[in-house]
Amino acid sequence: MKELSHFDADGASRMVDVSDKPVSERMARASARVRMATTTLALIRDRRLSKGDVLEVARLAGIMAAKRTGDLIPLCHPLGLDAVSIEFSFAGDDVVIIEATARVAARTGVEMEALTAASVTALTVYDMCKSVDRGMIIEALRLEEKSGGRSGHYLRESESREPN
Repeated sequence: MKELSHFDADGASRMVDVSDKPVSERMARASARVRMATTTLALIRDRRLSKGDVLEVARLAGIMAAKRTGDLIPLCHPLGLDAVSIEFSFAGDDVVIIEATARVAARTGVEMEALTAASVTALTVYDMCKSVDRGMIIEALRLEEKSGGRSGHYLRESESREPN
């Protein structure tokens, strides 16, 4: 088992020194789901919520959050991201699936930026819809794929992405 990289030999917290690592193209893709009432998803799809276009506001929130990940997660390296994208799809008539992708040429990966983007996007969907549906559930936040760096390529098995 690998050791935890954010602790030194004495157990003190530390920011990992990546200065000796080569710059490489890095990508990470994360997802989350927001489960809601069918009437809520219909309001989102029809753009009939009074707060505006839920998915576009949530997309902007996710992109903005990815750019601030280094300020939110202790010991996370601040990165000058090259690209962040947020895509939406639907599972049935009661689930919004969020997929966030982050890209950078850097010495460290962008997994946390993709996960932060997916989570804040989901939180924004919840915030914008809570007046009509307080029973929404944010679930299944996870890394789907990453590439670049020493650890190579990771891809979650597709069967684990199916809805429950």
